Amino acid sequence: MAYTLLLHLANEDPMVVDVEEMPKAVDNLLICHHPRRKDNKDLRNIEPNVNTLIFPLQRINFIEVLPTGEEEEILLPYRNS
Repeated sequence: MAYTLLLHLANEDPMVVDVEEMPKAVDNLLICHHPRRKDNKDLRNIEPNVNTLIFPLQRINFIEVLPTGEEEEILLPYRNS
């Protein structure tokens, strides 16, 4: 299952990436695919034809897991709808 993440890197704007699996506590690197800005435009500091990035986890401040289309359709009682 692929996950879409919002990476917050040290001294950089956040970026949206896709990963095949969530990083584990013992991982040192995060392999990301399809890097893009939050508005789905190309990143300005990465070549346009680059499709995969490898980041050391020490460079990442925190990671947000973005919901999939299926998860957005589920209405939970504690959400404001």
